Amino acid sequence: MGLIDAILQLFRRPAALQVGMLCTRQGPEGPEVLLVKTLDTGRWIIPKGWPMKGRSLQDAAAREAWEEAGARGRVLPQEIGRLAGTKRLKSGLEVPSEIAVFQMQDTQLSDIYPEARKRKRRMLPARQAADLADMPDLADLIRRMFPCPRFRVAVAEQTL
Repeated sequence: MGLIDAILQLFRRPAALQVGMLCTRQGPEGPEVLLVKTLDTGRWIIPKGWPMKGRSLQDAAAREAWEEAGARGRVLPQEIGRLAGTKRLKSGLEVPSEIAVFQMQDTQLSDIYPEARKRKRRMLPARQAADLADMPDLADLIRRMFPCPRFRVAVAEQTL
């Protein structure tokens, strides 16, 4: 690291911490993942927001999942990963963020929730959710959690 890099490191702000929830359930054809559209840019991501005073990180993430998508389910206590992202502030300034992600299993969706008229949501097979996710780190996390089974191709023997 050169002198200029060292000086720049001193003035860089640390990434803002956000919390997110990977809402999952077992669908008819395998695991499903919930994605929501962001309000400002229309990107497909997981419900996320800021930590809340008086709540654990996983409780704050569960609250965001309810407010943004009407999702309720069994929240696992352990963080399942961290994602690198950016958060656009009301001022328009984008700041780097780090998203602590938790998992909600057996997700059920309500049609009545705080942001129902503001956001679109989609519960998709995990593979489609990974393809639709507008954050590369999120797509990678979904693929790691729900690896696509490898299909064997049967080769028929030919008899002459």
